[in-house]
Amino acid sequence: MNADRRNSNFLAAMLGALAVAIPFAGLAVAGVFDADSDAQPASTTTAAADPTPSAVAPATSATDVSALYERVSTGVVSIETRSGSGGGTGSGFVIDTVGHIVTNEHVIDGAETVRVRFSEGAPVSARIVGEDPSNDLALLKVDAGDRKLTPLTLGSSKALKVGQSAIAIGSPFRLEGTLTTGVVSAIGRSISGQGNFSIDNVVQTDAAINPGNSGGPLLDASGRVIGVNAQIASTTGANDGVGFAIPVDTVKKVLPELKAGREVKPPYLGVSTGDATTGTGAQVAAVVDGGPAERAGLRVGDRIVAISGREVTRSTDVSAIVTERKPGDRIDIRVRRGRDERTISVTLGTRPSGSS
Repeated sequence: MNADRRNSNFLAAMLGALAVAIPFAGLAVAGVFDADSDAQPASTTTAAADPTPSAVAPATSATDVSALYERVSTGVVSIETRSGSGGGTGSGFVIDTVGHIVTNEHVIDGAETVRVRFSEGAPVSARIVGEDPSNDLALLKVDAGDRKLTPLTLGSSKALKVGQSAIAIGSPFRLEGTLTTGVVSAIGRSISGQGNFSIDNVVQTDAAINPGNSGGPLLDASGRVIGVNAQIASTTGANDGVGFAIPVDTVKKVLPELKAGREVKPPYLGVSTGDATTGTGAQVAAVVDGGPAERAGLRVGDRIVAISGREVTRSTDVSAIVTERKPGDRIDIRVRRGRDERTISVTLGTRPSGSS
């Protein structure tokens, strides 16, 4: 939410298909912050459309990064919001030539007016086309007029490798067009989302992310969007080199719904899990009364070892697998209960509004 800190308890058990413990060793004293206002520590999130990628070599030097910046920076915008309780700032990026812009939902949440500032010219009004609080994503639309827009290319987050280049562009502390560089520090992370649910398959980076970066793009060495910068873990409220970006594959998944102004409906299993205490897998810690898991017969204490043929080695695997599905999909959950092993078929529901 605008100017509100996200839940910093990485290890709390979360109810629902997207809720799992986050295995971040050594972060017990670190807060997790959004980067949506000048008074907030935060990060950026991004999304982009599907223009044909330019044929460019990966950026491997300062010269290459400079060339990349010249090519894509005009597609990154700063965002200013106003509401009865004040205002905030963030970042975003252009995804097509008709004026759609991706940002974080927490950047525009509760806003009465939204203005977008490009690298040149006066700010222009924007309208909110769609919001997805569950993934902290939002889509804006501006009237481009005679302005030539520079859409960013959506890449893929599925094949990311730890150690590859990561480049962030945004407006930290209202410093528009700021570029920071680093690497992909980890993949497959989970961060706190709406309520007590998690956002999964998140990209961790050491590229500097600060207040005002939220909604901006995380790019690969060729300038393709690989994530939307959203949060940081910090003991100070400023950049400590641990930033998190919503994966671009999630952006691409929800973009059609956002463009159509339809509600994004996350899948829902209705369990809380933790890492198994013996062996591998995810131990069921709680089952929501009346939820899809309970109706199918899943019980507290069951150890989930596979879902629809995919091995589950830890708690975060459960939400990551379920997140890829949609309400109404049927999944087969392989569990160990005492000395027995069985398969339980579950039809996923829709996450209840405001659930925890």
